[in-house]
Amino acid sequence: MMAPSLKPSVALVAEDAALRRELENSLGNDFNILKASSHDEAYSLLEQDSLDALVLDIAAGGEKVQLCLDLLEALGNSEIDTLVIVIGENQKTQTALRMVRAGAYDFLVKPVNPAVLKVVAGRAVEKVRIERENRLLRQEISRKAQVGDLLGSTDAMRDLFESIKRVARSNATVAIRGESGSGKELVARAIHDHSPRRDRAFVSVNCAALPETLMESELFGYEKGAFTGANATKEGRIEVAHHGTLFLDEIGTLGLSLQSKLLRILEDQTLMRLGGKKPIHVDFRLVTATNEDLEKAVQDGRFREDLYYRIHVVPLVVPPLRERADDIPLLVEYFVHLYCVTNRIAAKRVDEDAMQALKRYHWPGNVRELENVIQRVVVMTEGDLITPSSLPRDIRETTGHPTHKKLRLPPSGIKLDEEVSAFEKQWIELAIAQADGVKAHAARLLGLNKEKMKYLCRKYSL
Repeated sequence: MMAPSLKPSVALVAEDAALRRELENSLGNDFNILKASSHDEAYSLLEQDSLDALVLDIAAGGEKVQLCLDLLEALGNSEIDTLVIVIGENQKTQTALRMVRAGAYDFLVKPVNPAVLKVVAGRAVEKVRIERENRLLRQEISRKAQVGDLLGSTDAMRDLFESIKRVARSNATVAIRGESGSGKELVARAIHDHSPRRDRAFVSVNCAALPETLMESELFGYEKGAFTGANATKEGRIEVAHHGTLFLDEIGTLGLSLQSKLLRILEDQTLMRLGGKKPIHVDFRLVTATNEDLEKAVQDGRFREDLYYRIHVVPLVVPPLRERADDIPLLVEYFVHLYCVTNRIAAKRVDEDAMQALKRYHWPGNVRELENVIQRVVVMTEGDLITPSSLPRDIRETTGHPTHKKLRLPPSGIKLDEEVSAFEKQWIELAIAQADGVKAHAARLLGLNKEKMKYLCRKYSL
């Protein structure tokens, strides 16, 4: 087995011993080098050691080219993530294309420029490192709490995960309710990914993105010559979602005319393209989302009541981030790692004071706002520790009590005892932090006697 090394590991495979020495001289200072003289030895290295990259020479002759292609194919069908850089004679461009199509990371022509080889090998190693770190992170988060790209360990999110898994097995129409940035599209994708339709298309349409005239052609498609500029037939998004899932985001913004047409498609399972004369059968699973009060829209005559009941078979509510503050550390950990890897900077961590400030903030933009803040902080913070001074001022100085925000009762209702407890816990955490951990002082700040403070600290494990 390969001896432990802080350097990335690169294997050099070439029949020509002089070439192996030349390659080693090019890479030896920056990489831990392993050498082999045949394809059989290359297989052995790949099976026994966790290589970052493999530099493979193609000796002259069609047989050698095929051996290289066979190795690339075997590697592609395995779980080994080592990247292969092929070097060969200055012969046919077709050979380089065959190698790249077979899975080679790059193809270099001999004689190889040592500086170029070093750069290409470095990029290959970095790509492997990022992919491995992301894979480990996904495994760790999946072990903790994840459905699709949704993260959470609170009771509200666990309930949502279970609902997603249950409804995904059916073909029922789902209406996702939640504030902007809370992750409604992630819920829709998770439903699709856990459904029998997972191998077919997931088609997402933002109904608020286009004016009604353009949205009609976008949804239903059109025939050639249907209107000026329709120079060719185009399938609509509904048609593209045949046998898959259609996700209509911000469905409350659809005009009444489009609502009527959508209702007819749901009832008849057929659509008519603009300018078309022949109905087209469509079979899709509909998932909708909105942050509007559809019930009020129905009362005001802005949304068809029959369509409301047609799409509202299974309602799912995505809780806002301020109602699941205990999920913030998990999300922060994920985003910090993600943007450290993405921006190729050293790993960072968030200290306890900064994490408490993030938990106190009310997050009007929900998870989307949190992600943007963490991305900015990761990029702009010097050193490996993110402290309160790294955070935006409004987050750093928040009291955790957004009095300017109007309370909103979700359509599914709330559990008042849980809401009151969460609110109470936030105030106690804030008081303890402000009192530098002295609970007697925190009790005075809250107007509590010593016994009540002890009881509440035990209740919330503070």
